[in-house]
Amino acid sequence: MGAPVLTAPEMRDGVPAEVYHADRTSISSSGLRALLAPSCPAQFKYDRDQPPTPKREFDLGHAAHRLVLGVGEDIVTTQWDDWRTKAAREERDSLRADGAVPLLAHEGEQVTAMADALRAHPLAGPLMAPGTGLAEQSLYWTDPATGVRCRVRPDWLKQLPGLTLCVDYKTCRDASPVAVSRAIRDRSYHQQDAFYIDGIQAVLAPEQVRFIFVFQSKTAPYLITVRELTQQDRDIGRARNEKALRIYAECESTGIWPDWTGTVTEIPQIGMPTWDTLRQAEEYLQ
Repeated sequence: MGAPVLTAPEMRDGVPAEVYHADRTSISSSGLRALLAPSCPAQFKYDRDQPPTPKREFDLGHAAHRLVLGVGEDIVTTQWDDWRTKAAREERDSLRADGAVPLLAHEGEQVTAMADALRAHPLAGPLMAPGTGLAEQSLYWTDPATGVRCRVRPDWLKQLPGLTLCVDYKTCRDASPVAVSRAIRDRSYHQQDAFYIDGIQAVLAPEQVRFIFVFQSKTAPYLITVRELTQQDRDIGRARNEKALRIYAECESTGIWPDWTGTVTEIPQIGMPTWDTLRQAEEYLQ
């Protein structure tokens, strides 16, 4: 097979979020993460071809992003305390159909308080100050090893002399450092970190890139944790991305999207997670 065709890297402004996420000609960080365990290529392909209905639980996060970043879906705070009445549901559904994020009255107050807390934070506030960066630019490049077209959409790009900061803003139930550490593991955010850094370097070629996580709790007083990933975890994330890119290239080439098991002739064995096996073996097999 010949060398992959390398389409020129580019940064696009104003790409609607729905267009970006619906792109089938490139793969995103979330797509790469979905190709690896505990998911699998078969699940990735189904979810890509049958996008799930947006969940209401994401509305607060989308609204907070809009207030903090200044881009995204329109936010409409309604007069309703809940969606139980027919009139409330009709207004909610109408707003959604128009592409807006409908909020209950107390939710509108909540996201405003979240944005205010972020602006007042000594680290997050200056990082994401309005007018100091670019929000939700879409970056595209070709992975030279596999020929796979890739894309990232940084929440906030802050371009300084010799340094580009990529700030990723996440709202969550618990923004404590312990919970953030678990989220990095459970949601493979170390892959996102490495992929975004690589994409920014491929497209913008800055002297240095730093990826900053900003986690904010969705419960008062809307506390914030700002962190950078350790280099070892970033290296692991990059290695996972490389594996996922190879899997994606192979699946696209063959049209075969395997599940967790793949093609086997014998029934595989399974056991408890390693730590539990060791603990119980020590307790019961002595």
